[in-house]
Amino acid sequence: MIYGDGIRLRAPEREDIPHFTAWVNDPEVRAGLLLVLPMSKAEEENWYEAMLTRPAAEHPMTIEIEQPDGTWLAIGNCGFHNMDWRCHSSEVGILIGEKPFWNQGYGTKAMHLLLKHGFETLNLHRIYLHVFANNPRAIRSYVKTGFVHEGILRHDMYKDGKYIDVMVMSVLRDDWKE
Repeated sequence: MIYGDGIRLRAPEREDIPHFTAWVNDPEVRAGLLLVLPMSKAEEENWYEAMLTRPAAEHPMTIEIEQPDGTWLAIGNCGFHNMDWRCHSSEVGILIGEKPFWNQGYGTKAMHLLLKHGFETLNLHRIYLHVFANNPRAIRSYVKTGFVHEGILRHDMYKDGKYIDVMVMSVLRDDWKE
């Protein structure tokens, strides 16, 4: 597990599947994701099984926060994908699925832990992401963790009857600060 202040990242377990399914099927949560269709529990179970066959560095992690009673509550997930080991780069994604915990800094804390893991454990040089240009909350969080704007993919996504610009952002190990 990867620990931070009141937050941790851990390997996903089969018991997380109902949470993951509920999160991606919530229209408000899905609004910031590339997913456009609802996902069944069976599809999420198939995704989980396929994930287990990929290298461990590409497994997503469950984001948990510590509760006042000392227990841990799953609120989202994050991870690396599209890893390029020759160039030491990877795309990163994050999802805070439990809406009562939005706007409380947990996404920023989780991304900070994920970047630390990517640079210090996985030896990545560049970590990048794609974010909808109409998602200022996510963009602010990414900027706080060191991401810089690289460019715009104009009308790159079609969602809810309209085209959306997608921003490309990245952070380099040399620019990243604790």
